[in-house]
Amino acid sequence: MRILYSHRIGSRDGQGVHLEAMVGALRALGHEVKLVGPRDFDRAALGGESRWVGRLRRSLPRAVAELVELAYAAPAAWRLARAAAAFRPDVIYERANLYHLAGSLVARLRGVPLLLEVNAPMAEERGRFGGLALPSLAAWLERLVWRSASRALPVTEVLAGRLLAAGVARERVTVVPNGIHRSDFSDVGEAPARDPLVLGFVGFVREWHGLDAVLRGIAAWEGPPALSLVVVGEGPARPELERLARELGIADRVRFTGLAERAEIPLFIAGFDIALQPASVPYASPLKVFEYMAAGRAIVAPDQPNLREVLEHGRTALLFDPDAPGAFWRAVQRLAGSAPLRERIGEAARDEVLLRDLTWEGNARRVIAIAEAEIAASRRRGPRRAGLAVASRR
Repeated sequence: MRILYSHRIGSRDGQGVHLEAMVGALRALGHEVKLVGPRDFDRAALGGESRWVGRLRRSLPRAVAELVELAYAAPAAWRLARAAAAFRPDVIYERANLYHLAGSLVARLRGVPLLLEVNAPMAEERGRFGGLALPSLAAWLERLVWRSASRALPVTEVLAGRLLAAGVARERVTVVPNGIHRSDFSDVGEAPARDPLVLGFVGFVREWHGLDAVLRGIAAWEGPPALSLVVVGEGPARPELERLARELGIADRVRFTGLAERAEIPLFIAGFDIALQPASVPYASPLKVFEYMAAGRAIVAPDQPNLREVLEHGRTALLFDPDAPGAFWRAVQRLAGSAPLRERIGEAARDEVLLRDLTWEGNARRVIAIAEAEIAASRRRGPRRAGLAVASRR
């Protein structure tokens, strides 16, 4: 199968991990994949953002910057159309992004199916965390793109609910969560006996992740065993967390690794005894959770619907009520006090990955099956009707 992969990612972060993992898995199955996206993606440093996007957002009023971002849809669609003319894809696969209309336009123009990977309600997320000057326009265009897809592929059932509420038909929504490469974790064994016990976190370090509560808990913990914290990643909350660790007198038990290459992540997680997901937005499929599971580590995570899609309280994780004061730390304490519980939960989490095939390879197989079904449906409609499929579904 010939797959034209459209994206608008300009940074090497979790988005890039998902993209490269899926492309690699699709190619490993023997399919041809052509990537079309910002040129900066190939040159971006780990954790860095697109240079032109960064300059744009810093130098222009927010409303003007968003209109420029929308205007970028024209050259993006032109490049994708040129690639489609040369590559002649069987299907277009696009990672949804705000103001990114290229896949919808080119799929309709060429009469080929569009599979739309949806990782977040971007208008809502940008409005909450980055601010939007034109929220109504952004939300309207996002819904338009969702409805234009032959099949929408949200990463959680919670997110699927947002698409259904926006008017996407149930039969055109299939959940495909994040995953891991099993081979990346093949050398990660059981956690050895350690003192101090290591609490670990992987990801972009934001204030709302609640790692300050971990530091205060470590400082108040009387043990045994002693507790320490390893934070693998970087982010705006790091300086304040380092200051707090010094203030609490536990700086010698807190380690910030900074940015880590993807190949290093399994090795860092292998050094954890308890893996932390202190907070999560309500619709996400956190990549770190799958990595913790694949490594067989005992997980502490919020008890909320999107995480219950992959974790079960008491079996594959300890889930805590995010609205109950102290619930997070009580879950950590429970695991810290019982090596058999940590081992049992970690083993069950690893088994769950295998049982449900929560891997990039499994996701690629699911995507190919969906693509084949949509290609067959497109052929049944015929070449003239295929190009009008988007309009007929509105």
